[in-house]
Amino acid sequence: MRQSDDHRDYEDDMSYVGDPGDDEGDEPVEHTGSHQRDYVMRTVQERGVRFVRLWFTDVLGFLKSFAITPAELESALEEGMTFDGSSIEGYSRVQEADMLAVPDPSTFELLLPGGPDDGSTARIFCDIRTLDGEPFEGDPRRVLARNLDVAHEMGYSFYVGPEMEYYYFRSASSPDPLDQAGFFDLTQLDMASELRRQTITTVEGMGIPVEYSFHELGPSQHEMDLRHTDALSMADNVMTFRLVVKEVAAALGVHATFMPKPLTGAYGNGMHSHLSLFEGDLNAFHDPGDEHGLSKTGQAFIAGLLHHAREITAVTNQWVNSYKRLVSGYEAPVYVCWARNNRSALVRVPVPKKGRESATRIEFRSPDPACNPYLAFSVMLAAGLRGVREGYELPPPATNNIYEMSAVERAEAGIGSLPESLDRALDAMEGSELVAEALGEHVFEYFLRNKRTEWDAYKGAVTPFEVERYLGTL
Repeated sequence: MRQSDDHRDYEDDMSYVGDPGDDEGDEPVEHTGSHQRDYVMRTVQERGVRFVRLWFTDVLGFLKSFAITPAELESALEEGMTFDGSSIEGYSRVQEADMLAVPDPSTFELLLPGGPDDGSTARIFCDIRTLDGEPFEGDPRRVLARNLDVAHEMGYSFYVGPEMEYYYFRSASSPDPLDQAGFFDLTQLDMASELRRQTITTVEGMGIPVEYSFHELGPSQHEMDLRHTDALSMADNVMTFRLVVKEVAAALGVHATFMPKPLTGAYGNGMHSHLSLFEGDLNAFHDPGDEHGLSKTGQAFIAGLLHHAREITAVTNQWVNSYKRLVSGYEAPVYVCWARNNRSALVRVPVPKKGRESATRIEFRSPDPACNPYLAFSVMLAAGLRGVREGYELPPPATNNIYEMSAVERAEAGIGSLPESLDRALDAMEGSELVAEALGEHVFEYFLRNKRTEWDAYKGAVTPFEVERYLGTL
């Protein structure tokens, strides 16, 4: 949270920027170059891999997997593997159940090297297709690839760097923290240090660089910041990271959770996302002639995020619990505005380090780490690009603490608020042409239907708060 003010160091030597012809937004079949397939087959043989896990996600962002042996791998890379999609959230109906999981060999990694599998298991992310070979519109990875195609058509590549916050608890049955430490505290608990050490070693061993790790504001709350990369790779990295954090914790006898608000009266888990667009090797958000280094493209992108913020919130904050985090008093954004160095704003433009002024980026602060990253990155990109395409005007930045402003002062400044509940967020999403286009009809309709069901179940549930407050007095 506070660390995000100045610690992010977007290199200006462009070493992380891929070739404009990279395949992050192409059709899934473009990933399967013969040299990549050959590399995967050779590595499996040389490293003695016994199982290859094929990974994909459902619409809600839960990781799905099934394993194949090396004997099946070549066929899988060429033709895909058939599976029953009728039991996957948001996939096919029973009468059209069979689907194809087509591995993307560029995502091949040994799974948890040094862990219990000792490198004998690998994973590959898959693109989902129908049996006739067409991309399946209910595949979240396909949704993001399609939105990246739109960016490419406009001449842009989209990069993301998320700050992943989570809690460690003694078990999954109750939120009992391991410590009562605070922000940047160096705890004396060997367990916390070992958890972070093993987690970083594992994720970096799988090709996911971690820029920073530290104790966050909440008791036993931690943050790890993943080094920025193209959005599709980053969505894959987020899915991998969440699994690694949980599995390392479980191996050491504790429970890790990305639940947005697991503790009453404590800070919630956010996924502040640092966003940037590039035109080839040039940062499209940077303008050395602007007083603050922010280009017209960057300004319009921010304006798009602000204009469509309420519409996309149900996707970036998709759970009933997400809205327990988006309240005043815990450094989570509540009001729709932007600022240069003001943590109470929804969108922030961090000040680059001296000498790295061209590393301009935007920090979007509302998402939480329990979202589906493929869908969340899709709607963020769609909102920003709409602002760029239609030339949205950026309102003045917020210079005061928005939480301390009165409702009248905020109204006069044109500062609205994010939805206060999942129900209101779904209302805003349901009327959004932008979100419907970004997600596609299949995902858009399923997501709304599923989340309405979740809200209805929540409305009818009697909570411990109500029992404690009313049972003895009413």
